[in-house]
Amino acid sequence: MSNDIAVSVKDLYKKFGDFNAVDGISFDVKKGSIFGFLGPNGAGKSTTIKMLCGLLTPSAGSGRIGGLDIMKDTESIKQNIGYMSQKFSLYDDLSVMENIRFFGSLYGLSGDRLNDRAEIALKLADLENKRDVLTKILPGGIKQRLALGCAILHRPDFLFLDEPTSGVDPISRRNFWEVIHEFAADGITVFVTTHYMEEAEYCDYLVLIYKGKVVITGTPTELKTAKTDQNIYKINSSSPSELYELLIPEREFLEVNVFGDAIHLVSAMNKSESEAAVKRICEKNNILFHSLEKTLPSLEDIFVLAIANADKAAAVKA
Repeated sequence: MSNDIAVSVKDLYKKFGDFNAVDGISFDVKKGSIFGFLGPNGAGKSTTIKMLCGLLTPSAGSGRIGGLDIMKDTESIKQNIGYMSQKFSLYDDLSVMENIRFFGSLYGLSGDRLNDRAEIALKLADLENKRDVLTKILPGGIKQRLALGCAILHRPDFLFLDEPTSGVDPISRRNFWEVIHEFAADGITVFVTTHYMEEAEYCDYLVLIYKGKVVITGTPTELKTAKTDQNIYKINSSSPSELYELLIPEREFLEVNVFGDAIHLVSAMNKSESEAAVKRICEKNNILFHSLEKTLPSLEDIFVLAIANADKAAAVKA
């Protein structure tokens, strides 16, 4: 494994009976980077992260984390990583400080080392004045920051975050990611799963997994600027939500997504044909049509197209 590679996975499989939850995936993660692992529910994200963290045994393949073998060195791996699950992992019936001290003890911390790290965790979660407050009464965003503080008490080289901001409000998500970038700047390698497209933009490198297989990889910029055979148009109208519902059933449009006050339309037709079709629908439904312009795809456009292409390829093989 190269010196600049923190995590390396090759031909990794996980079977549950006859079902391939993870189906021969491969990727590398650079040291000190933020690696985004994306995909819809059931794609295999959580199964992969649990194998890397030593919580599940792979069925086949190989993987190394900082030189440690995920097949043989699971106990050593657990001592060198921080892991935060998608479900809130702390104890609601314990106070903030009791949670911190409990998790610190699990990592082998005690005495002055534990006291020093506990203060850092309190500062990270902005709970320095609420150390004796029961965890269950904290807002969701603060709970997540506390869980993150507990996950890095032992100063791990690798941080695994499984859907860390699920159910958290947008402002708390943004604050959470500011902290993540600080960790990466300090040399911690961050491996994060998410289904929020705006969070994907914060990552240095992305892998999209679908039905257990890797279907697309690259930096956010590489993925958005890669050449595509599809035409993607931005539509402005007087009622984007209503127009969205009307465009969905139209077979000539491959994908339709709402982006703020506009619509992104993926079409097999050229611009003039697409514009004429959209105008007809608007006129028929008393919606004011403003404009239709070709646009660069968003990450969501790219991922939707990648998944659609994967389904088409699977159908051809079937």
